[in-house]
Amino acid sequence: MAENFWETKSLSQMNEPEWESLCDGCAQCCLCKVEDADTGTVHYTDVHCRHLNAATGRCGDYDRRTTLVPDCVKLTPENLHELSWMPATCAYRLLYENKPLAAWHPLISGDPNSVHAAGISVRGRCVSEAFVHETDIIERIVHWRDKKS
Repeated sequence: MAENFWETKSLSQMNEPEWESLCDGCAQCCLCKVEDADTGTVHYTDVHCRHLNAATGRCGDYDRRTTLVPDCVKLTPENLHELSWMPATCAYRLLYENKPLAAWHPLISGDPNSVHAAGISVRGRCVSEAFVHETDIIERIVHWRDKKS
């Protein structure tokens, strides 16, 4: 990959390895979300998809994720404008909004654990949906994820 490719290429110009390397492994997008039917506001919970490896911040079956979880969203340059629920720290969102990557992002820091050290990831702060009854998810709305940007 070219050095600092994210500064010279548009999202649609990136090849697959470049695109995939934008993911910092925070796993915030893998948290279960609750949408307020009246306002449309999306609230995050501390419950993560059963396929997430919470220690690494990566999907345990990434290639089959959209088959295993039909509402799992595959990010593309074409659908980023629809994904306002993505975390403010997300590299895809930041670049779509013409903002720089954060200093803790692994592409900047050179360290894949910098996202965890910065407290951006969900590591150690959530539980698998396999252990939470679906009717209890609404009781698990969190606000700690809103504090990072």
